[in-house]
Amino acid sequence: MTSHPPHPPSSGPTASGPASAPTQPASPSGRADSLSPSGRADSLSPSGRAGLATGARELAPRANLTTADNPWPLRLLSSKIEEYVSRMTEVWVEGQVVQLSRRPGARMVFLTLRDTDADASMSVSMYARALDAVLARSGAQLSEGARVVVHARPVFWTKRGSLQLQADDVRPVGVGDLLARIEQLRRVLAAEGLFDAERKQPLPFLPRRVGLVCGRAAKARDDVLVNSRLRWPGLPFEVREVAVQGSQAVPEVTRALRELDAVEDVDVIVVARGGGAVEDLLPFSDEGLVRAAAACRTPLVSAIGHETDCPLLDLVADYRASTPTDAARRIVPDLSQETSGLDSARERLRSLMTTRLDAEQTALDQLRARPVLAEPTSIVSVRLSELDQARDRLRRALSHHLSLAAADLRAEHARLTALSPQGVLERGYAILRTPGGTVITGAEDIKKGDLIEGILARGRMVAQVVGATRPVGSPGTTGSNGEEE
Repeated sequence: MTSHPPHPPSSGPTASGPASAPTQPASPSGRADSLSPSGRADSLSPSGRAGLATGARELAPRANLTTADNPWPLRLLSSKIEEYVSRMTEVWVEGQVVQLSRRPGARMVFLTLRDTDADASMSVSMYARALDAVLARSGAQLSEGARVVVHARPVFWTKRGSLQLQADDVRPVGVGDLLARIEQLRRVLAAEGLFDAERKQPLPFLPRRVGLVCGRAAKARDDVLVNSRLRWPGLPFEVREVAVQGSQAVPEVTRALRELDAVEDVDVIVVARGGGAVEDLLPFSDEGLVRAAAACRTPLVSAIGHETDCPLLDLVADYRASTPTDAARRIVPDLSQETSGLDSARERLRSLMTTRLDAEQTALDQLRARPVLAEPTSIVSVRLSELDQARDRLRRALSHHLSLAAADLRAEHARLTALSPQGVLERGYAILRTPGGTVITGAEDIKKGDLIEGILARGRMVAQVVGATRPVGSPGTTGSNGEEE
């Protein structure tokens, strides 16, 4: 720029937010200026060096050497900031026009640029003749809410202590560029999973209260309210009227979303706007607004534009309605349809119950018609007779079995008695033993004159052997009959 515009009038806009800190240029000596903590006094301008002394007091040469007892005067600090800013080069800056001031016949046009992603803004001035020439060449229009790229030089006004951009070129950002940036943002957010179906929340069947974000006195507001209450009369709403286009749309819609999300009985939130040009719908593709919508705990319905419009808010919402009227149909059921459905269900239930009761009554009648149920005591008599017969059979079988067992026992007892030693003795036999207790089994076990003991069936006896006959061939026998001598 070859000339500088005059200081802006007091009514003109000034910087209302922080500006990005530019890279500090080096002084001709290669050192940073004295505004820096490491600055040197020899890098000051003549006016700066002259300001180092006030009366008899010498001022600190560097900012980090100032104290409460030796401060810098404000004019010195302002002059240093002015020197620093004046060494900055011209720069291209992008932002959104949030305020445009142009008085008829004025030489200067003032506007305020706002950062599209952060809370930062700065005042911009430009000669009206230069602005008209630039817009005439491009065929574009400059209005509040437009995104622009400005070529300007930073200027610091020491009297007001304000930072301003003095522009010589303004270029509105084209729709194609904006759509390309939105597409790039869409890919980034999709990669983060903000549009995944798994994140979608189901809409409640009948919300206790509906939150509505819409334009001020907008038709979309009436579309949602009227059609919702036609379907479900008396449905309560919590309405937030906001700017739905322009520079204030993003912060106001974002704030409204957060307020409604914090209301306890708001079960669903509808963001409604009745269509518009692509530029008008740009706020609903703003990254900050989209992320705020994704953070909502309350199910969100997006009703922005028409079928062909698809801002990023539609993709992150839990349900995308084609129009505000469609949103009204989605958030509440139709009372008449629900009533009709209840009536039909009631009739079906009554029919099913009647059919079931008739079937059960028929089955009960058939059971009651059976003889056993007609005369319940008859089956008891039959069962008692059968029980008596079974008892008699059991008694006879048991008696027969006991008789057989007794006969077997007697036979076994007789056999055991016959085979026992006592039984043998009872038949006239005796057991003979020597005085030593040895059983005598043969004549060779005794000799004449021996005493022997005889065990009888009843009692004992002692006898003396007067003679014994041994079998022929036994040792100690003589004669033909084997009689021992």
